[in-house]
Order: sequence, then C-alpha cells, then structure tokens
Amino acid sequence: MDDKTEISEENSDLYEHFRFVVDRGQNPLRIDKYLMAKMENASRNRIQNSAHAGNILVGDVVVKPNYKVKPLDVITIVLAFPPRDTEVYPENIPFNIVFEDKDIIVINKEPGMVVHPGHGNFTGTLQNALLYHMQHNEPGNPDTKPYLVHRIDKDTSGIMLIAKNELAQSRIAKQFFDHTIDRSYIALVWGNIDNDEGTIDANIGRDMRNRLIQAIYDDPEKGRHAVTHYHVLERFGYVTLVECRLETGRTHQIRVHFKHIGHPLFNDLNYGGSEILKGTTFTKYKQFVNNCFTLLPRQALHAKSLGFIHPGTGKFVHFDSEYPADMAAAVDKWRLYGNTFKSDE
Repeated sequence: MDDKTEISEENSDLYEHFRFVVDRGQNPLRIDKYLMAKMENASRNRIQNSAHAGNILVGDVVVKPNYKVKPLDVITIVLAFPPRDTEVYPENIPFNIVFEDKDIIVINKEPGMVVHPGHGNFTGTLQNALLYHMQHNEPGNPDTKPYLVHRIDKDTSGIMLIAKNELAQSRIAKQFFDHTIDRSYIALVWGNIDNDEGTIDANIGRDMRNRLIQAIYDDPEKGRHAVTHYHVLERFGYVTLVECRLETGRTHQIRVHFKHIGHPLFNDLNYGGSEILKGTTFTKYKQFVNNCFTLLPRQALHAKSLGFIHPGTGKFVHFDSEYPADMAAAVDKWRLYGNTFKSDE
C-alpha cells in the first residue's frame, strides 16, 4: 500500500510553514494545484505569490508554480501572515511614518497603540489607521490594504514594517522565517546584569495558567525555540539598559526571557517588573522609583531598529528610531541616579 501524504505544520505570529511528503502513487500535477488541494484557506493567488517570492521548495530547490510534483517529493512552503477573520474598517488616526513607497511602509509606533483588531480592541488600531491612510493616498487602487508581517505589543514602542501588497508580504515573511531580519530592541531591566553580553536560549509557549502571557518550557513540545542575544549599554546600579537582538520572533520573547534570567523589564506588569525589585528601603528611593513608574507607565521596551532586504528593490535597507518621550525621561532619571548614588548590592 502506498504511503499516505505526510503533513507537518508550523504557525507563528509572522507566517505559516507547511511540509508535505507526496504519496507514492501521485500523478504529475502542478504544484500550485497540489497545494490548493492540501491546504485549507489557501487561495491559488496566495500560493502563487508565495512561489514568486521563492517560498516554495522541493527538497532544497526553489520551484515555480508550474512545477509538476512527483511521488515522494518533499515540499515546503512559507505563507505570509494568515488572514484574520475580523473585519477592519478605515479610521482617521494619526501615526508616524518613517518611510513609504509602493511596496512597504515603515512606521515608528507610539506606545499604547494596538496593532490589529481583536481581544476587545476592534477599533482604534494601527491596522485601522493604515487602511485609512492607504485608501486616501491611493484611491485608484481598490486592492490597497496593509499586510502585516510582524507585530509589536500594545505597550511596546518603535520601528515596525508593513507590506502594501501580497508579493511584498510573502518576500518579507520568508526573511523572518529564515531569521535574516536584523532587529534591535532597547530594554531597561531590573538588576545589575552580571555579564556585559550574553544569549538567552529558552523555549517559549503560552502559560498554562494564564493564557494572556507566555512561559518558559524545557519540553520542546510545549514551547517553541527562542533565542535572544543582548549586550549591556549602561548600568545604573539597580537597573540596567540593554540592547537585544532577536534570532527568533516569539510573542513577548524579550519580556519572558529576561524574567526567566531574573531581570524582568522595568514596569512590566505581566512579567513581575511593576514592583520595586532592587534597591534600598529608603522612602526617598521608593518615591524615586514610583516617579519613574509614573513617567513610564508601561514595560520599558522599544523596537530601536530594523534591517531587511527591500521586497521590491532587492537592496538591504535599515531604519532606526529614537526613544519615545516616556522611556527617554525614565532612562534620564535613572542615569542621573546612577551617577549620583552607588549601589550597595
């Protein structure tokens, strides 16, 4: 009896990755038609865009949509961010555009803005704002809409990339899948980190007791592989300013990784950083920290920069951003404190 088709699937916030092993008795068939029959909610256009972006491979070879599948072919496909069920309506909401052309928009997201509708946030999101912006700036193009390729937490600020067509989305999604996107974040974390640089390698999965947060799991079946590289920028005694570079892009990755090593992000409510974890018992110190919490009423995390191959030109581009006002103010206060007082740890 012929072997049945083997299917494996990986889903992330950025892309869907599928692997198929073709039946021994499979007749020659165009690969786009074969994949349409095997995959739910994958239109021929979406599959063909994935092929044109170089995201469909047989073995290790990129193939075109008209490739004829053969028995026991091993097919892998990366599809861009899956479509969402929530209807999105355009809203005139201002946002900060760093760069825009016919293929992409790069923005500097303000803290407090939700990226896309869902979980009680059906209006007022970045996706609503993007849709309004595109429809009013390209009214002759009815297909104009934002295509998400990654996300930033509501209370995280910084550089974010949006595709403006499916082909650009597919090409960028492949870069995220291949881990070739260069991303840097700045975080203020509790404690004086021992080493000037390091790597956190720990599997991340949804917390079994609280579905709104993530947790670390030794079992790879419960958590997905996640790697964060960091190096220290400044030390302020009781807190440390670090730059982080992501090798993977898991939900809440930096936040849960630094909690895992005992250094939660400053004022991170969900991961234990919104209490005074380090320092003295003096009233003035407690007042100082609470003033910093007031200045920065969110986790101290900013997406500083993003580098990638432009999906239209094929050239490497890099975008950088300054800290938003709330994080800059808190860092300045800690810097002044660190220069004035010595840690007694």
